[in-house]
Parts: sequence; structure tokens; C-alpha cells
Amino acid sequence: MTKKHKKVKRKVDFLVLSDIHLGTYGCHSKELLKYLNSIKPKVVVLNGDIIDMWQFSKRYWPKSHMQVIHKIMNWVNKGVKVYYITGNHDEMLRKFAGNKIGSLVIDNKLVAELDGQKVWIFHGDVFDVTMQHSKWLAKLGSHGYDFLILLNAFCNWVSVKLGREKISLSKTIKNSVKKAVKFINDFEKTAADIAISKGYDYVICGHIHHPEIKLIETDEGEVMYMNSGDWVENLTALEYHHQEWKLFRYDDKDFEQDEEEHDELATLDNHQIFSKMLDGFMEATNGKELKLKP
Repeated sequence: MTKKHKKVKRKVDFLVLSDIHLGTYGCHSKELLKYLNSIKPKVVVLNGDIIDMWQFSKRYWPKSHMQVIHKIMNWVNKGVKVYYITGNHDEMLRKFAGNKIGSLVIDNKLVAELDGQKVWIFHGDVFDVTMQHSKWLAKLGSHGYDFLILLNAFCNWVSVKLGREKISLSKTIKNSVKKAVKFINDFEKTAADIAISKGYDYVICGHIHHPEIKLIETDEGEVMYMNSGDWVENLTALEYHHQEWKLFRYDDKDFEQDEEEHDELATLDNHQIFSKMLDGFMEATNGKELKLKP
């Protein structure tokens, strides 16, 4: 019997993920796990809305969602630098901004230098007028969006059964509604204007679920605007490697031949996975007492 060789993980110097929305029906956690298991990052930035605390319910927390958390914490336990940048759906964590737990850092923004280039990273909800002035309306819209994603999943199930291509209702709606297109354009321009005024070479956001890499030029200068997209409808991430930024887009075809990474989590439930994750973290931090400053 021939021994199967473990697939070599793809190296990534700097990884940016956002808008995973763990705890919602729309989260593509299984696809995300396949992606996370295929790479070996040096630095990871979780740019907001990772856990959806607006819609979090004890009744819905699938094993694959817990496995995503376990995977990220495994990186932390191995010394991989992980920055958790808070977003509007996980805004409860903002009171812990500035805290460091092992190699995990919680903050509201990040300024990094990559090969002499200054990169400004933040979630982006600060530009959302609806968020600032009518949070209840934003939450109502979030529930409507979650329902649309559920409806989309059903439509795609039917579509695949009929041998047709998958569709994205939310993207189709956003691309056809003039106000939505204007909002995205205004969002990108606002981020670019501020980044240029501060002298940054790159600005990276999430929030609007619109993956992008493009140069924005104004009378004041230019900046490379990037958005990491999401893991609800676009299934995208930003990767920096060999001094180059790329937008990763998940495709089932790229992972068809991959065997699922064998691990002991397969036979464990959520409580056991959490216990194992906690044990690993305590071992990595030498059992030191954790003190969070509010």
C-alpha cells in the first residue's frame, strides 16, 4: 500500500480576510476551511465581521464554524501573528482594542509596512452613514441580507440539480441598483482620499462585500485601494507574497482533487473542539493568566 504524501501548503507572507460572518447561515465555512488548510501564512489580518455577533444564536453554530476558529487559534498557538481588526458585526470586541493575547492582537485598525510600503487596514464601517446614525436600520438590513443568502442557497441547489450554473442574487441586485453602485464608489473614493492625505501607499477595507484591487488617482495623489471581499457571496481573500498583492477567489474546481486534511477534530463535537483549542492555547502561553484591559 503506497503512502499518500501530504500536499505542500502554499506560502503566503501576508493574508487579509474579512466578513466571514461565522454564526450565520450564509457563511461558507467549509469552503473557507479548505482554503485555510491549503496555505501557510506568516501574518494574518482578520479585518472585521469575523464572528457575526448581531445574529449570533446558540441554536446555529455548526461544527465547521468552530473548526474555522480552531484553525485560526492553531496559527496563534504556533506563533503566527494574527491581528483581529474589529468591524460593526463584532463591535463588542472594540472595548478590548489594544489587547495582546500571545501572538493575537485585537485592535480597530492596523498600519503595517511591507517592503517599504505603508499599508493602512481597517474594516470600513466608519464610512457607513446608516451604521453611524441608524444602527437598528442597519441590523434590519442585515437580517434581510441573511434571508436573501438563504434564498440564494436554495435557488443554487435547484440550479445545480438542473445542471445549470450557480447565481448570486445579492450581487445581481447590488450591481443593478444605482444607489448601491454609488455607495460602493463613494466608499472607495472616501477611503482613497483619506489614505492619500495620510501618505499611505495602500488602503485595505472590508465591510461592503465587494472584492477589489485598483489604483485610485486624485488631484492630491494616488493610492492602491483594496477590499478583501467576504466569505458569504464572493469567497475571497487578499494575499501578499513575493512583494505582490493578489485577490484570491475560491473555486470548488481548484480543490476537487484535494483530500480533506485529516485531523482528530473529525470525531469531536463543538464542546470537545473548544476544550482542545483552549488546552492548546494555554500550553502555547505557558498557562499564564490572561488579563484583558477594558
